[in-house]
Amino acid sequence: MKYSNNTAVPTKGSWSDQKEKLKAKFTSLTDADFQFIGGKRDEMLERIQLKIGKTKAELQNIIAAL
Repeated sequence: MKYSNNTAVPTKGSWSDQKEKLKAKFTSLTDADFQFIGGKRDEMLERIQLKIGKTKAELQNIIAAL
């Protein structure tokens, strides 16, 4: 498990794999929701958490469990 830069979200595997798993789990998410400019990953994660109705901690737990 490694930690991504700018956030305390632990990640296992590649972000591409995790992104696909999140899209499968939350069908309302689209590729556009995962786009971000370098250094703005936290903003992307905030967009995702708002769209799926989860808190930051809940989203961190979901990503960690993927």
